[in-house]
Amino acid sequence: MATVTSYGAAQMVTGSCHLLEIGNIHILIDCGMFQGNADHKNIEPFGFNPKDIDFLILTHGHLDHIGRVPKLVKEGFNGIIVATKATIDIASIMLLDAAKIQNEEYKTLYKKAKRRGAEATVSEPLYDLDDVSDTFKRRRKPAYYNKKIKLTDTIFVTFKEAGHILGAAFIEVDYHDEGMQKRVVFSGDIGNKERIVIDGLVYGTKTNVLFVESTYGDRVHRDLDESIAEFRDAVIETTKRGGNVMIPSFALERTQEILILLKQMFEEGLLEACKVFLDSPLAIKATNLYKQHPKLLNEEHEINSILGNNPFAFDILKLTQTPSQSISINAVKRRAIIIAGSGMCTGGRILHHFKHRLWDEKNSLIFVGYQVGGTLGRKIVDGAEFVYVRGEKIAVKAKIYTINGFSAHGDREDIIDWIEHFEGLENIYLIHGEEDKAKIFRETIIERLHIKTHVVKEREHIHI
Repeated sequence: MATVTSYGAAQMVTGSCHLLEIGNIHILIDCGMFQGNADHKNIEPFGFNPKDIDFLILTHGHLDHIGRVPKLVKEGFNGIIVATKATIDIASIMLLDAAKIQNEEYKTLYKKAKRRGAEATVSEPLYDLDDVSDTFKRRRKPAYYNKKIKLTDTIFVTFKEAGHILGAAFIEVDYHDEGMQKRVVFSGDIGNKERIVIDGLVYGTKTNVLFVESTYGDRVHRDLDESIAEFRDAVIETTKRGGNVMIPSFALERTQEILILLKQMFEEGLLEACKVFLDSPLAIKATNLYKQHPKLLNEEHEINSILGNNPFAFDILKLTQTPSQSISINAVKRRAIIIAGSGMCTGGRILHHFKHRLWDEKNSLIFVGYQVGGTLGRKIVDGAEFVYVRGEKIAVKAKIYTINGFSAHGDREDIIDWIEHFEGLENIYLIHGEEDKAKIFRETIIERLHIKTHVVKEREHIHI
């Protein structure tokens, strides 16, 4: 009998980590970092022995799905990593960046704690740059969409396009159980059929069991065209009054979408006297990766890339790599459009721009991504009048926009539609969603699809 145990992203959004045991074969689906209110869980033991894992399957390159992989390696994992080439490329830059940030934060906290004689209270980083380097020396099996991969004589996996970020996939696992051929599907993060940059979500065919995300299971996103119009209006209104636009953005997918929209606005003459700054070394690296995988972009951008036309570049865009280049943005008092990490405002250069611009009512702050509970971004979205940025109290007077139609996650209707296309589906297990949202989604599925649905608890053993 096969068993699935979720060691993360169960009744919460982050820390995706699901152990599939088929006989004596141990397959780990993702090994993500906990974020927001759950970040303390990163230093806890995995709950299983990393040395026992035979295969690590990565659905995509977001940190909440890959962020603890170097820790897994550090603690003994010596199995085979299975992922798309794009996911491996993305993971390499994301994990190096995460290691760098962790170690810089550790040094700062340790120095402060040492002055108080409290060094023992500071947790060491999960991993360092050498651990990340060791991670990519593991044996790997490359994955290609729609091509079955043999793990053992009786276990096969197939990656299908998830429409989430570059290289993202949902995973079909085929296996024998008590003489019968069975299949379980793990959704990873499901996107939608229409995307600005990449090819969209495809449908699965059949499965017995489905483990599916429920991040937005309680809501329907605003129509993408409406969201694009709202974004354009927010930028135009702000720049017309001489204000500056701050956009906290995730390095993957959201940044590339925003660049394409701003490029379109520039070519239409809507950004007169503006300057656009991509103020994120990680996002700059990620954008370069998108150019290296043109076949994963949608048709328009694939053709442009092949013809040598960079879909993300335009005349008023400046890439600010170094800290000094970032600081120089302070001198631009009017009509600056600043895209900076991190997407949830938990660190990164966006905090520097908050200190200089969040308190000024002529400016605007545009959120284009989900804000996890406990993050600074969530506090601002929830209406905080003041926030603390690196120890300084800052008034929130800039106009706040929350535009959720850009979400790289499918909403309730996207996922319901996707689920409906599976034949033979007997059981649905909800993961990767806050508990209240997952429960609402469960009721919706039962009411509309009449399929047994269960909200997975952390470390719950589920026999499939």
